[in-house]
Amino acid sequence: MPHRSRIAAVLIDVPAAERDRAVEFWAAAFGTPGRPAKQYPEYHWFGEITPGVIGMVQGTGDDKPRVHFDIETDDVDAEVARLKDLGATEVQRAGDWVVLRDPVGTVFCVVEIQVKEVFDQHAHMWSESEPRGRH
Repeated sequence: MPHRSRIAAVLIDVPAAERDRAVEFWAAAFGTPGRPAKQYPEYHWFGEITPGVIGMVQGTGDDKPRVHFDIETDDVDAEVARLKDLGATEVQRAGDWVVLRDPVGTVFCVVEIQVKEVFDQHAHMWSESEPRGRH
């Protein structure tokens, strides 16, 4: 069944103890103070850092800073299947999102639609007839 997806967010993952320091730096770099996420205190939201893409700092339990992105979709299971067919591996399911690794180990997430109007404007339609990978 056809579904849509797009890159929705870039997240800067930092050790939880370094979160405030990272927020201060990225607020200056992005030119906006942003704001803490209401439901999830480990996140600091900067809004659109480029048209259609949200920027965030996320405090994690991991001690390795990294950047990852979220792909939002109108069908999480279909998008995960498409990406697995392309060579991704599933790491874990956490609530309404799925953590994956690309074939060389880069972490990214597949999430439900975050902002419908932006999703509708920027999402790519995937059809069943499009190549799904070599696997």
